[in-house]
Amino acid sequence: MSALVCLCTCPSEDVALSLARGVVEAELAACVNVVPGVRSIYRWEGRVNEDAELLLVLKTTAEAYPALQAHLLAAHPYTCPEVLALPVAAGSEAYLAWLHGSVSAGSSQLGRGDAAPP
Repeated sequence: MSALVCLCTCPSEDVALSLARGVVEAELAACVNVVPGVRSIYRWEGRVNEDAELLLVLKTTAEAYPALQAHLLAAHPYTCPEVLALPVAAGSEAYLAWLHGSVSAGSSQLGRGDAAPP
């Protein structure tokens, strides 16, 4: 199993917290960091825009990514939300074991990963 770090921007704290809790409760991500204070400058529909956003940094597995992506796309208020996955080249053996034990490929397996903190 390979680990991924995923990125997703959100328009508000309520949306960010709802998405973060939803994917962790569904065991699609082991941990989600909610990073406030992000300023995004982007082109949309032919115009350059600038918005305050929050960034979700999600830790998951390649096997769970399709279900994670589907969940984020279905629950996100944006028409075209940022949902990116980056491979993890290396990491602490203990953290990676905890990550893999805390994520399922979309089926609920309650109680997994509860022994170690993120």
